[in-house]
Amino acid sequence: MHQVPLPEFIHRLRSSADRGLTGDEAARRLALDGANVLIPHKKEPELIKFLRQLTNLFAILLWCGAGLSLISEYLLPGEGSLTIAIALVAVVLLNGAFSYWQMHKAEAVMESFRGLLPRRARVIRDGELLDLPAADIARGDLLVLEEGDQVPADARLVEVVGLKVDNSSLTGESEPQLRTVQSTSHRLLETRNVVFSGTQVMAGSGKAIVFAIGMKTQIGRTADLTQTVIPREIPIRHEIIRFTRIISIVAVVMGLLVFLLGLVWLDTPVWSKLVFAIGIIVANVPEGLMATVTLSLSIAARRMAAKKALIRNLESVETLGCTTVICTDKTGTLTENRMSVQRLFLNECIHSEADTAFEQEELEKFLQVATLCNNAHIKADGSFTGDPTETALLSFCGRFHDMAKLRADSPRLFEEPFTAASRLMITVNRIGSESVACLKGAPDRAILLCNRILINGTPRPILEEDRQAYISAYEELARRGERVLLFAYQPVTQREKWQEEDLPEGGYIFIGLAGLFDPPRREVPEAVAALRAAGVRVIMVTGDYQTTALAIGKMVGIVTCDSPVVINGEQLLVMADAHLDWELEQPEVIFARTSPEQKLRIVKALQRRGEVVAVTGDGVNDAPALKQADIGIAMGLSGTDVAREAADAILLDDNFATLLPAVREGRTIFDNLKKSVRYTLTHTVPEVMPFLAFLILGIPLPLTIMLILSIDLGTDMIPAVALASEPAERDIMALPPRQRTEHLVTATLMVMAYGLFGLIESAAGFYAYFAVLHSGGWHWGETLSATSPLYLKAVSAFFAAVILCQAANAISSKTGRQSILQQGLFSNRWLLLGIGAGLLLATAIIELPLLQSWFGTAHLSLYEFTLAWPFALGLLLMDEVRRWVVRKRSCGTGKITL
Repeated sequence: MHQVPLPEFIHRLRSSADRGLTGDEAARRLALDGANVLIPHKKEPELIKFLRQLTNLFAILLWCGAGLSLISEYLLPGEGSLTIAIALVAVVLLNGAFSYWQMHKAEAVMESFRGLLPRRARVIRDGELLDLPAADIARGDLLVLEEGDQVPADARLVEVVGLKVDNSSLTGESEPQLRTVQSTSHRLLETRNVVFSGTQVMAGSGKAIVFAIGMKTQIGRTADLTQTVIPREIPIRHEIIRFTRIISIVAVVMGLLVFLLGLVWLDTPVWSKLVFAIGIIVANVPEGLMATVTLSLSIAARRMAAKKALIRNLESVETLGCTTVICTDKTGTLTENRMSVQRLFLNECIHSEADTAFEQEELEKFLQVATLCNNAHIKADGSFTGDPTETALLSFCGRFHDMAKLRADSPRLFEEPFTAASRLMITVNRIGSESVACLKGAPDRAILLCNRILINGTPRPILEEDRQAYISAYEELARRGERVLLFAYQPVTQREKWQEEDLPEGGYIFIGLAGLFDPPRREVPEAVAALRAAGVRVIMVTGDYQTTALAIGKMVGIVTCDSPVVINGEQLLVMADAHLDWELEQPEVIFARTSPEQKLRIVKALQRRGEVVAVTGDGVNDAPALKQADIGIAMGLSGTDVAREAADAILLDDNFATLLPAVREGRTIFDNLKKSVRYTLTHTVPEVMPFLAFLILGIPLPLTIMLILSIDLGTDMIPAVALASEPAERDIMALPPRQRTEHLVTATLMVMAYGLFGLIESAAGFYAYFAVLHSGGWHWGETLSATSPLYLKAVSAFFAAVILCQAANAISSKTGRQSILQQGLFSNRWLLLGIGAGLLLATAIIELPLLQSWFGTAHLSLYEFTLAWPFALGLLLMDEVRRWVVRKRSCGTGKITL
């Protein structure tokens, strides 16, 4: 639409450049096309969203446990099953409410896009100027645009008077872009005769005919793309689902086994056997695990926030830990976004900016053009505002002359702004009695417009040796990582009114080159090296030139070999997917001059290879790539609202180095979750074994369901959560990223929890139980009533033994590989407080009369309470030996399993 002749364009839309649409025609088109609004995809009702949180696999497991408990209460009233059912329902509701709250906070992407659109707009209909709601704009409407307006729809210009628009929210171009009525590019986003919905009019005025509204606009397409990107499955969510399946299978199999054994061994009614089977199933369900996971992720998110990494999606905390590739921007992320002039190439010599050998005559033309062909503003206090490149030029020029006076004495007559397509900026200024065209731009583009060179203040034709000197200087500056700009000028014929076509298409006088440098952040090389050592590959994806990108890549350590892969946007445009996949197999890759759409393609290609991809971005067009990534990371300072809302995490300081502690934290949380799971699963064995002993051996039940619940939701909850606060083990960043096939719950972990530590705790419980019974005169085969003081004391001893062993298990769980002595016994004060709180709660349950009647316990002496201490000590020593064996086996392999 932007390239067809203007009369044909107007004819196609059946509009008028003077009178616009008729009111009836506008109404007809609105009825046909719909309102000029961004339409979100149909959303689930909030109630359905909440109910979905109550019906995930783990919630269903707890619902089943509650239902079975109610059945038990019906079959055998007064045994505490009703309390268990109520507690399980409460756990499901609390977890569901918390998860719903987290999800609700994250669903704001469309609101950000919608916030970019104006609420009202001015149009001409039937020849009259109207002020209408932006939603009522129709295709073919004639817009009236003035400084300060937001453009309400995509439209083609039919009249302009010095019109400039800010396209940064859409294209990333930082400078206001001059608009014309002529098409200047075949690419819609780069042509100057179009204005886009959501952009801002910065100067001038104009009229434009609308050709796209609502979701058909460029910003609407981006919004639609962002919504239709299918988010990758979050690794930790997958692990929780897998773990829930495992627990469900274990619980049901054990429940059925107990029921079948009861049919063989017990001469009791079937319903009694069913109640015991239900007890086994409930005992196997770690009721507090989901709360532990959620709270653990919240703790990790708070720790990340303290390190300037804000996590918007809790489950994404751990994703950083298994990230294998980080696709990062360059400017402002790897670098400081603080440009300064470093070198000048004048009179065929390279000068350092600190060089004191500059002659004023040598600099005069450069300073003149660099000051006039520049849109940065000089503030009253002498500081500058504007594009970092242009403020750097003014900062340099201000050392040599009065820039404000020069600008006042040399008024600007015309400007052709810098664009991604032209890569040039040209101004026409009246300098003294003549008009001069001042040019600044990319050397490879600008040199084609020059046929003369300024030597010692005198222009002469460019010779071959001049071109060789220019090429050599250009390459030298670019190799140093500097952004190189060429400066030229040309006296032009004076005119009353300038148009773009009046500018000379060649004949400029080459002045020289300026090398500007945006230094890498000091902490980035160390962060890149640490990430590389941790097995995380860093790929630079930038819009900058490939020579500069390569130089910065070498400075920060992304590139360390002699022959890295450097791919520019033009090469990527014609590159087949198979070829791109092959290139991405190379160890060091840089993408330069890329568009946001190409960034999305790169992310998808990496994911096809099985990589877990983190992506940084700051613009509107980065939103699809941020959402496609396994974890999208937006910039907190320079990022747009849309990018921040599409991301899972936000770097509050825009600093790449912040990713290092974030990755470390992500790995730590997975490590710590494994510890919490091991700790939590261990106590299920001494909770189940009493039922089996009662069933097979016919002894009085050593542990009641109420005490099981007090362990799951009481004494063990705080230590399980506190394990999430455990500092990282020393080797955490020396290990490779977690593979997708490495699970939260492994066979090794289950053997340790169920087959080793669980059995030790069970043995401790039975030892304490029988020791108390024996001391009270009980003999094998003797029946004890549920209210017998001796039975209550023995049950309390079993309970105390489990609590004591779990305290040792919590300390042992602090580390999976390092020695407890290396990790430090006091490295996690919250764990020590949690263990203390658990012991106090257990003591209260055993000693307080009110709780004794509720839980069915009785007073224990200190000796009886600590009967299990040899088992607790043995658990600690056995796990310390296991860790020593793990370290010995893993030496040189880099593979350590828990």
